[in-house]
Amino acid sequence: MSIEVKEVSKNYGTQKAVQSISFSVAEGSVVGFLGPNGAGKSTTLKMIAGYLTPDAGSILVHGIDVVKDPITAKKNIGYLAEANPLYFDMYVKEYLSFIGKAHTLAEVSNAVSNCIELTGLGNESHKKIGQLSKGYKQRVGLAAALIHNPQVLLLDEPTSGLDPNQIIEIRNVIQAQGAVKTVLFSSHILQEVEAICERALILSKGQIVANDSLSNLLHNKSQSLESVFRSLTSGLETPIIT
Repeated sequence: MSIEVKEVSKNYGTQKAVQSISFSVAEGSVVGFLGPNGAGKSTTLKMIAGYLTPDAGSILVHGIDVVKDPITAKKNIGYLAEANPLYFDMYVKEYLSFIGKAHTLAEVSNAVSNCIELTGLGNESHKKIGQLSKGYKQRVGLAAALIHNPQVLLLDEPTSGLDPNQIIEIRNVIQAQGAVKTVLFSSHILQEVEAICERALILSKGQIVANDSLSNLLHNKSQSLESVFRSLTSGLETPIIT
């Protein structure tokens, strides 16, 4: 398995953000990570990426423990955070070169050019990041996540701030990457998940309430993903679907 999360928990004081969750994601698949605000999605992605340390449990990326060997694990991970922190005073190419050098890439210039083309940043690549629209800032974050050609992509709301045309373009990028990488991404746009994912994980109140193929979750298209999502996350008692 490309990602293995085993009995992982994370608390913020008395708040139980993630409660003993376990799941795995196979190589070469695109999996949607769903849940209402505050369900623990971003916390889980941060733990997989190695930015947060779990209070209990273990996380393996390509068989590497992200807590015991974080540097090696992170070489296999591309992470686009929900907040997408960027250096607004840097030019797009300058920033991506900086990220490439941080990853000690041998051919930084080629990697920057490839990522700019892949994410559709060509017409904006001469600008400072602070001059870009929110949608293009999001593309810069995606390019930075891809620049070192990681085997695992963790994308937290990757199409946030994009217009409908841009959403389709980035969706196509994610689908193409899913053919050769493992992609786990969160989104509140359920139609987006239906369009590009073969499987979905649904989190509610820090617990996994569904982990199944979209076909099974939708009962062979007799339901919408929205209705399934609401039924699993709006009540106090939620069934677990695996």
